[in-house]
Amino acid sequence: MTYKNNSVKINFKFDYKNLIIAVFIFLVEILIATKLKDLFFVRAYLGDVFVVMLIYYFIKAFFGFNSTKLIIGIFIFSCMIEFAQYFHFGELMGFKDNRIMMIVLGNSFSWLDILCYFAGCLILYLITKIKLE
Repeated sequence: MTYKNNSVKINFKFDYKNLIIAVFIFLVEILIATKLKDLFFVRAYLGDVFVVMLIYYFIKAFFGFNSTKLIIGIFIFSCMIEFAQYFHFGELMGFKDNRIMMIVLGNSFSWLDILCYFAGCLILYLITKIKLE
């Protein structure tokens, strides 16, 4: 199914393989947040690498977007969320006492997080290029 207005073409396409990958990565993220939370490197950095992959595969499970453009969009989105943390966006929006929203939005800005998002997006890009060849 394709939806098109004057400027954007959205191609709805269900892909169960991408959904399975997204669910698997989501379970890994839960594992990192619960059982591996004491391993600083894993919690602080690997989780951020995986989160961009989770977003990518979840979106690809339902939409047929161009992979490279999607990866760039996810990186920009991730950076926007990270910069919003610098301004304490979650607290400004009234989510200070909402634990789930504060986890989703984050609460502290870090250049290293942006580097992790970039690493995750680079890995995704390499995966998509290897798959195409």
